[in-house]
Amino acid sequence: MKYGMKTNPAALMCWTSAGGFASGVPYVTIRFMDGFRLCLALGPLTVYLLVLACINLSKRPFLVSGARDLTALGVGVSGMVLVGPVELLLPEQAIYAYQGYVWLLLLVMYSLSVSLAALLTRPRLTIYNFTAERLRPLLADVLDELDAEARWAGASLSLPKLDVEFFIESSPALKNVSLVATGAEQSFAGWKRLQQSLAGRLRAAESPANAWGVVLALSCFVLAACVGWQVVLNPQAVTSGFRQMLRLF
Repeated sequence: MKYGMKTNPAALMCWTSAGGFASGVPYVTIRFMDGFRLCLALGPLTVYLLVLACINLSKRPFLVSGARDLTALGVGVSGMVLVGPVELLLPEQAIYAYQGYVWLLLLVMYSLSVSLAALLTRPRLTIYNFTAERLRPLLADVLDELDAEARWAGASLSLPKLDVEFFIESSPALKNVSLVATGAEQSFAGWKRLQQSLAGRLRAAESPANAWGVVLALSCFVLAACVGWQVVLNPQAVTSGFRQMLRLF
């Protein structure tokens, strides 16, 4: 028994006239992202990875609050969000009605969304390029200064005078450690005092560079090369993509 596929001549002519192969076999056209959208998507992410690489390759620990850490992440992925779900779900009528101002409104809405997420998240302090073993002696000095009634319970710590309670979350592979609130209803002023006191102790501390920073630096270099390639070799495509995205005809 032989198996085969019958070819319709009319269909063959349609495929050929539509740009298919002469044999009548259809092909799939893959359209890549244009130059401007690629730069917009990778530009903020490149800067974000560069900052992380500098932090991890430095010989000093870096303390940041959870709200600022989340805000930095929101800025880093903002380009991909704009060229992805935002542009995909954006009605064409809004673009033609408000022209380029619609993107300003979308940026404001995105900024407000990131700010709201940062405000609603649990209090958190993250220390980059540091380990939990080195953090505990520093925390002991901070507790003597802020709250002598502090109590340890495993990896959790309660500071009654500051109305602060958190547990230590460590990531040895990335070489960072976080103080994460056990509940949402805690004193913001207490967390602020804890951050200021801990930051003062960390200024005198030193830490070897994190090897993870090399990976971040290489990733940043690759993304920067992609952006630079588009800008230098295809400046007209970048300009055309910008005008097309804003509907500037």
